[in-house]
Amino acid sequence: MNIAILGYGKMGKMISQYVENETNDTIALIIDNTDDWKNKGAELKNCDVAIDFSEPAVAIDNIITCFKNNVPVVCGTTGWYDKLEYVRQMCEKYDGSLVYASNFSIGVNIFSEINKRLSKIMEKYAQYEVKVAETHHTAKLDKPSGTAITLANQIIENNATYSDWELTDDNGNTKKQHSIPVISYREGNEVGTHEITWQSAEDLISIKHKAFSRLGFVKGALLSAKWILDKKGVFTVNDVVNS
Repeated sequence: MNIAILGYGKMGKMISQYVENETNDTIALIIDNTDDWKNKGAELKNCDVAIDFSEPAVAIDNIITCFKNNVPVVCGTTGWYDKLEYVRQMCEKYDGSLVYASNFSIGVNIFSEINKRLSKIMEKYAQYEVKVAETHHTAKLDKPSGTAITLANQIIENNATYSDWELTDDNGNTKKQHSIPVISYREGNEVGTHEITWQSAEDLISIKHKAFSRLGFVKGALLSAKWILDKKGVFTVNDVVNS
């Protein structure tokens, strides 16, 4: 594959290095700012696929530019999901291809399936209250993480006790009833940890995923890039993992 990298931060650089050292694919284009788009943007149409790990403020424009150039795109940037329906409309308009995910780690997606199952079970046990906590490096811009939001929404979808989530203080105090507290920590170079706890007066049930490196995200993004090459529409990494 000839790959375009959109966003050359930590993840963009790691994907580039992994592709060059460990695969037979090629990094054909790197776009990191508006000047790059002006100077090199025309080269996008020569790429087989684009991988976006940019910033929430530019991710939607990057995705739509890929649609317009008939280039499938894999997007690991979060913080834009409130515009997902608009992106779906643009994908249909331009007959585009998109795989998006808050987290491309295979382990996180297994963790996600456990979360769904546990949420259904816990609906029967009102004495337990749930919390979602996530920890990432201090340079991460969005809070809470996209993965934490996804996990909270899964609980809402699978447990009628909860109807919303809130970003809270470290104590997890919510302002609304039936709301899931989501706690965010930003510490050092933490790659990413997500933990869900169900606590009663008597005990606590906890499930946790901790990433040791970003390599799992890299491999998941590249797997998704190969998967999307012959497909049209909007997909998530769950479609890739379960296909």
